[in-house]
Amino acid sequence: MLSKLNTDKKVVGAKQVKRALNSYEIEVVFIAKDAENKVTDEIKEICIVKHIELILVDNMKKLGDACGIDVSAATAALLK
Repeated sequence: MLSKLNTDKKVVGAKQVKRALNSYEIEVVFIAKDAENKVTDEIKEICIVKHIELILVDNMKKLGDACGIDVSAATAALLK
């Protein structure tokens, strides 16, 4: 499923994912298991309320790599 993040139709980072959850149609949200709860809790809640699929990724490094960026990422989302 992480291979799907190799697309232009994605957003990366907590601020961008929160904004996208409120503005766009999201297919799926990815959250790194080692990300801080204060960063991810609100995103998890929105996903539950809006019935958006949530996938946990082993760590932030792996999520950043899957997104094609040189830094770690706490969260990312695919746009529909």
